[in-house]
Amino acid sequence: MTFHEFNLHEDLLAGVDAMNYQQATPIQEQAIPKIIEGKDLIACAQTGTGKTAAYLIPLLDKISHAKHTHTSTLILVPTRELATQIDEQVTGFGYFVEASSIAIYGGGKSEGWEQQKRALTGGADIIIATPGRLIAHMQMGYVKFDQLNYLVLDEADKMMDMGFSDDILSIVRHLPKERQTLLFSATMPNKIREFSKQLLQEPDEIRLAVSKPAEGINQQFYMAFDRQKIYLLEHLLKTQQVQSMVLFTSQKAAVSGIVRSINKLGYVAQGISSNCTQEEREKIMREFKNKQFPILVATDVLSRGIDIDSLSHVVNYDIPRAAEDYVHRIGRTARAATTGTAITFISDQDQDRVVKIEKLLEREVEKQSITEELGVGEAPEFDPKRFSGLRGKIGGRDGRGSSGRDGGRPRREGDRPRSESGERRNRSEGRTPRRAEQATAVEGTTASDSAPTTGGRPPRAPRPEGAAPATNEDGTPREGQRRRKRGGRNRGGRGPQPEGSTSETTTAPAPAATSTE
Repeated sequence: MTFHEFNLHEDLLAGVDAMNYQQATPIQEQAIPKIIEGKDLIACAQTGTGKTAAYLIPLLDKISHAKHTHTSTLILVPTRELATQIDEQVTGFGYFVEASSIAIYGGGKSEGWEQQKRALTGGADIIIATPGRLIAHMQMGYVKFDQLNYLVLDEADKMMDMGFSDDILSIVRHLPKERQTLLFSATMPNKIREFSKQLLQEPDEIRLAVSKPAEGINQQFYMAFDRQKIYLLEHLLKTQQVQSMVLFTSQKAAVSGIVRSINKLGYVAQGISSNCTQEEREKIMREFKNKQFPILVATDVLSRGIDIDSLSHVVNYDIPRAAEDYVHRIGRTARAATTGTAITFISDQDQDRVVKIEKLLEREVEKQSITEELGVGEAPEFDPKRFSGLRGKIGGRDGRGSSGRDGGRPRREGDRPRSESGERRNRSEGRTPRRAEQATAVEGTTASDSAPTTGGRPPRAPRPEGAAPATNEDGTPREGQRRRKRGGRNRGGRGPQPEGSTSETTTAPAPAATSTE
């Protein structure tokens, strides 16, 4: 079906032709007529199927006919990169239909904030925003969405995973109830359905099955513990012809460490994380698309909606939580009938996720174990039942770590040994001679009865019974002076109390009560 069959505005069709849109994709073919009719819509389709154009084209058609004097459309997205990309697409179409737009996101300079403020107060036709930054502007009091006509939630499942649900509900409370709401998502878990009930009114639903990865993708699974992955990656970089690679990790904090490790191997890599400013992120993306460096390390941000073509390799350093996300990740390679390689590292605690991926693929993928050949130890065995439920635990154990094939940390020199039964040794067995001597004295023996300590000061002989304590030249007792330095009980400067005397501070016994009888 071509776009000319949708009865769109002539100026918009000129933009569609200029953007080289020819045949509508299945999601576009089903969504565009429903959106033009004004219905609320839930649409589920995997990334790369044209979801953005599926809602932009009919909304721009409505804007071109209505010629609003206020902000008519709000599009909420999870990431800055996606906001920028959608803004660029609106600019391409808007050249023909005279629609204005701006991307609202954080991480920029103060000049960006002022530009965003002018667009929000001046009434740009379309606002594309990340929820957090939009709320920051709304709290300033100058954002007015009381005449908004259309609300779009793009990549709704990703926004839910990132914890934006409360922010979205807060924004929606400032919008008019009479509006058209569109929700687009790559997956449709139950939480999305429950969430949509708070936003949409009697929506139509379009759900396209997640298609299988392209036939041109060579999927390779490698078994490796976390500590073996970087060595396995080094081997693959040396043996495979890597032209451009995106390496996905599920941990945002791990991006910089992986980049440093790859650079130490002699390869040029850069990473995108929330620690980068927006200018740095845009610069990195631009340089990667221009082939200025071959390896990009990122989180799942780049697996959703980001237009990166001509990748030779995709590496899943960590396996994604959802099987659908695996398809989204590796779908970045082998586009347009080309070929590509998708490499996945499987650790012990990720094996239950592999089962779900293979169920979605409807086939098993060969698991290769080559770490022992590389000299970095045995790889974990693929046994999902054995390793199920071990997420986040070291080496598949209970968090204590172990040595050998299970991949936990080896016991370091100096760790407290265990008995054959697995119990820790008694504390007194590991004491130093000095502590052992003190322990013996506590149990009823004198220090002189125990063996002398080696390498320390010999014990002082006890003072004979009845002998006067040693005194200084002025008559003050030495022992008391030493006690004062030590901070003992004689802080007031008194000498030791003679044996048998009572303390001045001792409370006198109470007199016996007399009987009245």
